[in-house]
Amino acid sequence: MSSKPLVLDADGTLLRTDMLLEGIWQGLGQDPAATFKAFSLIGDRAAFKAEIARIAPLRVDLLPVNAQIAAMALDARESGREVAIASASDISLVKPLADHYGIERVFASQDGVNLKGQAKADALVAAYGEAGFDYAGNDKSDRKIWDHADQAIVVGSAGGGAKGLDRVIKVEGGWSPKAVLKAMRPHQWVKNVLLFLPMIAAHAFFLDTFLAVCLGIVSFSAAASCIYIVNDLLDIEADRLHVKKCKRPFAAGTVPIPIGMMACAALGVIALGIALMLSGQMFGVVAFYMALSLAYSLRLKRMRWIDIMVLASLYTLRVVAGAAASGVDASVFMLIFIFPVFVSLGCVKRMTELALAKDENPLPGRGYARRDMGDLLNMSAVGMVGALVIFFLYSYSDQALSLYPDQWLMWVALAPIAGWLYRMIRLGYMGQMDYDPIVFAMSDIRGIGYLMITLSLLFYAAGLWSEWFTRFFG
Repeated sequence: MSSKPLVLDADGTLLRTDMLLEGIWQGLGQDPAATFKAFSLIGDRAAFKAEIARIAPLRVDLLPVNAQIAAMALDARESGREVAIASASDISLVKPLADHYGIERVFASQDGVNLKGQAKADALVAAYGEAGFDYAGNDKSDRKIWDHADQAIVVGSAGGGAKGLDRVIKVEGGWSPKAVLKAMRPHQWVKNVLLFLPMIAAHAFFLDTFLAVCLGIVSFSAAASCIYIVNDLLDIEADRLHVKKCKRPFAAGTVPIPIGMMACAALGVIALGIALMLSGQMFGVVAFYMALSLAYSLRLKRMRWIDIMVLASLYTLRVVAGAAASGVDASVFMLIFIFPVFVSLGCVKRMTELALAKDENPLPGRGYARRDMGDLLNMSAVGMVGALVIFFLYSYSDQALSLYPDQWLMWVALAPIAGWLYRMIRLGYMGQMDYDPIVFAMSDIRGIGYLMITLSLLFYAAGLWSEWFTRFFG
């Protein structure tokens, strides 16, 4: 076993993340103007890193750690070896990280010096001598340090930087496509079945309409995943404080931030490309959805009540997108009806989070605490009553009378709609559902029963059941 000092890189080695990128994204979430202004210093890497660290100081105790490297450092300390951290990150971040893990010696970027590559190698050779230390790193630039170290500890592939080295210890690192897919939250794509609503409401049951809506769902799913990644990058620290969200890929460090950024860009291109292929209107809807979602992630989600209205708008935009993709006109009454439904579900989402919270403190990154449960319950009830009243008024419209000749069945359909909304509100208030009510609704057997009864009654009111029976069996 070596008795020489063990020197650890921080970003991507001891940590399963990059502190500079974490700081940039946290800065974008907390103070976007100052963060964008800091990019004017990017030509001076050391000054840029110092400014980002000033704008967005990180909680080093929450940063995900590479368990193998941490164990290696602990073994080294217990055997009497010196353990040090040598990082290109700013000293204001690296020093607290070292203190948190009981590491006394620190090498980091400071005083205008960006401690990376050759600069780091020179500093370590000056401190320990040629081949006087073992070094753990993960990047191609670390090759310049490994060339002067006694033993190279390589995390992941290191971009091929360890090729040809003699004394090498390999440590598992990197990421998996499965983890990237998880970051895209494919389970959330189920919400995009809302794009089928205009087609169903207009009784436009045609193959070309169906296929167009399916393409629209692909576009919207890519757009939503793009924004989910942005949201997770902006909320990394808040997610790490959350009982469940701490397991998300970026919060847990299972997907590197640069990989997430590349996936985000690719998804955005796919979303807008497919939307443009469908129609100019669809492109506009998807672009607006992404812009509003970004505004929500950056600022609006922290604003009480505004966040719920924006959530309801984002759900409603899915219905508008369904109309734009298929070419079917979305009824104004339908949009007016579903908006208060989604206001109720937005309140349900917040009530669920509060019901499952561990204490009375405000939700991380949100403007609500448990004292707001009553107000959220009242608002959800207002949304429910508003939706039912609007649906009843719609039954008297010329469009409804032409589409649903048996008007009284529309009134009967109010019962299962009310039952479903009441169930969602009650379960949310009691914390007995998923954090996203739409995702929960797609797997809730009893709730699906309410929705199927509603659809059946509406189809009967429209005379569709008898039409289909005659077509297939007559």
